[in-house]
Amino acid sequence: MTISEVSQEPWWKNVVVYQVWPASFKDSNGDGIGDLNGITSKLDHIKSLGTDVVWLSPHYASPMDDMGYDISDYNAINPQHGTMEDMDNLLAEIKKRDMKLILDLVINHTSSEHEWFKESRSSRDNPKRDWYIWKDEANNWLSHFSGSAWTFDETTKQYYLRLFAESQPDLNWENPETREAIYKSALEFWYEKGVSGFRIDTAGLYSKVQTYEDAPISFPGEKYQPVLGLSNTGPRIHEFHKEMYEKVTSKYDAMTVGEVGHCSKADALKYVSAKEKEMNMMFLFDTVDVGSDKNDRFRYNGWKLTDFKDAIINQSAFIYDDETGELNDAWSTVFIENHDQPRAVSRFGNTSNKLFWARSAKMLALLQTTLTGTLFVYQGQEIGMTNVPESWDIEDYLDINTINYMKAFNATEHTEEERALLLKTINLLARDNARTPVQWDDSEYGGFGGKPWMKVNDNYKTINVASQENDPDSVFNFYRTAIKTRKEYPEALVHGKFEVQDYDNQDVFTYTKTRGDKKMVVVLNFTDKEVEYPIPEGELILSNVDNGISGKLQPYEGRLILV
Repeated sequence: MTISEVSQEPWWKNVVVYQVWPASFKDSNGDGIGDLNGITSKLDHIKSLGTDVVWLSPHYASPMDDMGYDISDYNAINPQHGTMEDMDNLLAEIKKRDMKLILDLVINHTSSEHEWFKESRSSRDNPKRDWYIWKDEANNWLSHFSGSAWTFDETTKQYYLRLFAESQPDLNWENPETREAIYKSALEFWYEKGVSGFRIDTAGLYSKVQTYEDAPISFPGEKYQPVLGLSNTGPRIHEFHKEMYEKVTSKYDAMTVGEVGHCSKADALKYVSAKEKEMNMMFLFDTVDVGSDKNDRFRYNGWKLTDFKDAIINQSAFIYDDETGELNDAWSTVFIENHDQPRAVSRFGNTSNKLFWARSAKMLALLQTTLTGTLFVYQGQEIGMTNVPESWDIEDYLDINTINYMKAFNATEHTEEERALLLKTINLLARDNARTPVQWDDSEYGGFGGKPWMKVNDNYKTINVASQENDPDSVFNFYRTAIKTRKEYPEALVHGKFEVQDYDNQDVFTYTKTRGDKKMVVVLNFTDKEVEYPIPEGELILSNVDNGISGKLQPYEGRLILV
């Protein structure tokens, strides 16, 4: 593949996407909540990273029980974030900088405050009753936010399904009238405004097995059980995605990326193979879930480097043909952080001292910018933002997932040792870690704006954009260089065949990226020790350590070599 051939690929394959989670990005009016005008004010920062696409997490009208993923009106802006005029201005300013905007598409459920649900719950014979899922009895399904996935509604004496929060009732995708309303309200409205696509939330959950039988026992002795295949990649899910593509998305030059999480290779190819006409690419959670039970992030057992290598392999395995080993017509994503995940440098790097923090953050940047697929960077990742300190009180964690999990834990008896272990695991893995305000400078509240809705990380005085912007040795400038390098060698780094070398090594992660006559090797030391290692011969393109020693890797050293 030549540079010329790369340029003829669909635009969404070669882009770098920057995710903005609005509540914590930048507050422009001093009310302590990030807003659209705050995002507009920082577009030059986003652009300077090498960004081509901004992914805006939910900005819609919402009671904010799940921070905007509980939408009460798809066609209105959350007043905390601004107005539709602000939105139009943001979109115009993004386009002015030759970037594109994609939005979050949250259509497995709405808020219980949405007019559709208010009608649905008003009576059993309301025309919109069947727009949601109502049953006389509840099964044993476990909510993703702990407890039962069903809520009893006193008005009509039935249960409604809500795989997430009580205030997030699941829409009934079996009803064609519901689907048409979703397409018109949640998709067409925004495509016509000029957005360039969507990140599709919980993209594998819309199709439920219609018998609504009990889930099999995954957690022995517990009342509620993970739904698994009774909802995830259910019987009609591909039919629904094909219909959404045919009726709406195909009419636009759009980018779609589905949050699927976990699925078989066969289903992965149905979701994102070009000939299937469903979505362009998807997020799988192999890497971000490494060490955890995939049905419960807080059931954590730790990981070895071979586990991490397996995760990286599995996250893109479906884009390679089993027989030839060459790329097929599917496409993948590259990400290690988002609004639902802890900070990568705390999870996979080392924050015990300043040297290891900076070097391991850069090593992870080198990893991310050299993997095949479309690259996604989450706000604050580019400056090496970390998890919150272990000293924070559990009351400082504000995410509904963390709160409900602790509530369920506290409802039964546990030892102090078990409680301490859970608090340590929450500190490592909670979604709250990604949601602290972006640290812009060392002034009050990290330059975020007014007193934030959530505490700023204690380390904002040393880790912030202002301190890194003009420092050539900073994490931020390493990200800029790494992204620039990715764009200089797209045939190998964006589109190249990924093959792990020296798989059994528990200290060093080595892989090759090959496409046509271009072959590159990436060598990453995942330890805090100097490691003897046979460095491949070739031209050193990028490293996070100056004057690396031949035959040795410094702690958390990474090298990209053209061979």
